[in-house]
Amino acid sequence: MESTRQADAPPCALRAAQLRDVEAIASVWYAGWRESHRGHVPDELLAHRSRDQFVERVPVRLATTTVATVEERVTGLVVTHRDEIEQLYVDAEQRGSGLAAALLGHGETVIAAEYPLAFLAVVAGNARARRFYERQGWVDAGPFDYRAWTRDGGSVPVPCHRYEKSLRPSAGCAATS
Repeated sequence: MESTRQADAPPCALRAAQLRDVEAIASVWYAGWRESHRGHVPDELLAHRSRDQFVERVPVRLATTTVATVEERVTGLVVTHRDEIEQLYVDAEQRGSGLAAALLGHGETVIAAEYPLAFLAVVAGNARARRFYERQGWVDAGPFDYRAWTRDGGSVPVPCHRYEKSLRPSAGCAATS
């Protein structure tokens, strides 16, 4: 278990998501998704993103979800899928606490165990998230359309930016004695 602490903030801990966390994860994910995507994604997609649909999506991702807790309450999550940081959300009240950076760092560590390069998609209009990832060392590799699933099995193209980060140390000069 990893933990992080910001001055004057209650301690937080990172742990594997559990079945008992489904409702809490869905709440954090839904609130964050609505805030960061509304006005930046096609209206067609909003119809496929009700809170109930987030509750349905969480169990499928539990095995690759890590939650952040503050005083035993789920306040953030990171979901990895192969070489992708698929989801990263933190309660609005935890922003600026270092929690998002801790979750992102954990996701990077998980991915680095198998892949040298990680990627994530950020909705083009989400300037706050884009600045955050850039501060964390992620590089904007350019625009692309991310295919967002719909409940009926289809997908909606969403204008995004692909961010990438090398997770392996670069080959430098070896130390000699």
